[in-house]
Amino acid sequence: MGSEATSTRVALITGAAGGLGQELVRQFAAQGWQVALGYHRKEPVVQGAGLFTVPLDVSDHASVASAINVVMERCGRIDTLVNNAGVTADALSWQISEEDWDRVLAVNLKGTFLCAQAALRPMIRQRDGHIINIGSFSGRAGQRGQANYAAAKAGLIGLTESLAKEVGSRNVRVNAVLPGVLLTPMTAKLSETQLADYAAANALGRINSLSEVAEFIVFLATMQNVSGQVFQLDSRIARWT
Repeated sequence: MGSEATSTRVALITGAAGGLGQELVRQFAAQGWQVALGYHRKEPVVQGAGLFTVPLDVSDHASVASAINVVMERCGRIDTLVNNAGVTADALSWQISEEDWDRVLAVNLKGTFLCAQAALRPMIRQRDGHIINIGSFSGRAGQRGQANYAAAKAGLIGLTESLAKEVGSRNVRVNAVLPGVLLTPMTAKLSETQLADYAAANALGRINSLSEVAEFIVFLATMQNVSGQVFQLDSRIARWT
């Protein structure tokens, strides 16, 4: 245990440099959490006590192991892992390259598994912990031009439920959150027409907000009796099939 180990709750957020990642960091920190900001290429700017950056390529086993070790050495524990890192490479299915298929699955599904696997070891020893996987409505209903992304996010739901059954007896919770379409760098390429179409697909006629999604996730991280659940946070309606 490192010299800076603390009893303060500790969260590791992957993809912390992204739009939702930054908002999660802000809101976890506002609630007094110590937050490790996992990043791959662009190191996020850290402002505030209790925040520190950790290089993390979620698709690489060695990088994941190193990041968890850094958090444990510095903080002595890990209470919540938010698997937020994600990428898209949209194209019609017959136009998706094998490279883009592999990359999207490696980050969105394999990366979630590798991070969860590494974080579960200290959480099981602690007999306490929470893993929150950021999914997508595409994983429920599919999406034209997103066969790779939808497949990865559908797999994430199965992964969430399987892990929850495996580690529930160790008092570790595993849940998934489908945040809906958010105004982030990932969606910046969408046109005004596409955004309007997404809003129209919602029963409330609007898309979600970063702050509301992050607020929900921070609250979920504190819940002790909820596991194996998939929380959809917008107002699109689809059958569970």
